[in-house]
Amino acid sequence: MQQLDFYSYTFRFKNSENKVSIFDEIRKKFIILTPEEWVRQHVVQFLLEEKKYPKSLINVEKVLKVNGLRKRYDVVVFNSDGSIRVLIECKAPEIKIAQATFDQIARYNMTLKADYLMVTNGMNHYFCQMDFENEKYHFLPELPNYII
Repeated sequence: MQQLDFYSYTFRFKNSENKVSIFDEIRKKFIILTPEEWVRQHVVQFLLEEKKYPKSLINVEKVLKVNGLRKRYDVVVFNSDGSIRVLIECKAPEIKIAQATFDQIARYNMTLKADYLMVTNGMNHYFCQMDFENEKYHFLPELPNYII
């Protein structure tokens, strides 16, 4: 897989039926390794190792309803009270981050109400803090660390 713009992390891999899988620490199972999954697993390690978020507050690939349609978010980090702190949208490295990506995560966040957003393709990372009062977001240089 392609080198991404994250620190180097250690992953567990498995090969079966000519398909490589990567172990997801959050879902506690092997997932078929696609370029987007490679980015998603780096994001999980980034949250755990760099930002110090507890594993128990991270959720990966769950279904949500947006305007009656079933959608699936990539990664969510919860606050200890169950509200959502960070919503993360992952794209494969070859996918350019464009306005459509920000529109997608903004639609998801109308339902989820996360305090922070992260959009990444593994090469470019964008971090935003929500301003619900003014219905916009402000770009940040990085995602805040976990605070107890």
